[in-house]
Amino acid sequence: MSLMKKAFYLGLGAISLTKERAEKTINEMAEKGEMNKDEAKQFVDEIIQKGEEQKKEIRHIISEEIDEWRKDFGVVSRGEFEALEARIKKLEEKLG
Repeated sequence: MSLMKKAFYLGLGAISLTKERAEKTINEMAEKGEMNKDEAKQFVDEIIQKGEEQKKEIRHIISEEIDEWRKDFGVVSRGEFEALEARIKKLEEKLG
């Protein structure tokens, strides 16, 4: 499985469990006596933290994949393009 697909599926997992949904599920468990309110809050906080960590990891993986794609296909970045454009403009001005 490609790195891009892994990042996509990892993102889907993080998105599918929203804070509200997690809180609802945990509160239901607390009401049923499966855990107390403090444990429920701590569990929700942990889930949210892990979701944030997953988002950061996804962004990192996607960034690496895009950089690799740019290298493979010889695509220049916006900054590189603008720098070349500025150099051309200066050369044109010198030539008159």
